[in-house]
Amino acid sequence: MDLRPYFPDDLPHLIDLTIDTFGPFYEQQFRPEVGERIFAHQHGDWREDYRKQVPTLHDPANGRYVVVAETGEGDLAGYAAWTVDLAKLHGDIEILAVSAAHRRGHTATALCEHAFADMRARGVEVATIGTGGDPFHAPARALYEKLGCTGIRVAVYFKEL
Repeated sequence: MDLRPYFPDDLPHLIDLTIDTFGPFYEQQFRPEVGERIFAHQHGDWREDYRKQVPTLHDPANGRYVVVAETGEGDLAGYAAWTVDLAKLHGDIEILAVSAAHRRGHTATALCEHAFADMRARGVEVATIGTGGDPFHAPARALYEKLGCTGIRVAVYFKEL
């Protein structure tokens, strides 16, 4: 597994990887949990949301960075995208996505460690990374705790009106 900089040709693959990574959460976890009306309101067009978001993730002039994990065969195994706000000495891993075939193989660990090291080198003092409290996101929570991150409990409630 090699980590390398983002290239513009990666974009379609990153979009597909993001949709493949988070699709099970939206369709198998979130939708059944909140029902159709809330799902449609909150994330009904989640695929298109990612198609719009992913192209904005790499913009170094504005403190936005992406690193890609690539297999020895040249396949995309995952990526991490993070932002840096030097005025606040704060960084945030915005997206961490790893293909199903490469999960549990330390790809996510390497991507996070790379992002944290980059933030540290830029002068960041505190970094954040978020995830859900649901079963789908349990592996992410375990990883972040293993990396020394401190979790806080947050609750979000939805109500149809």
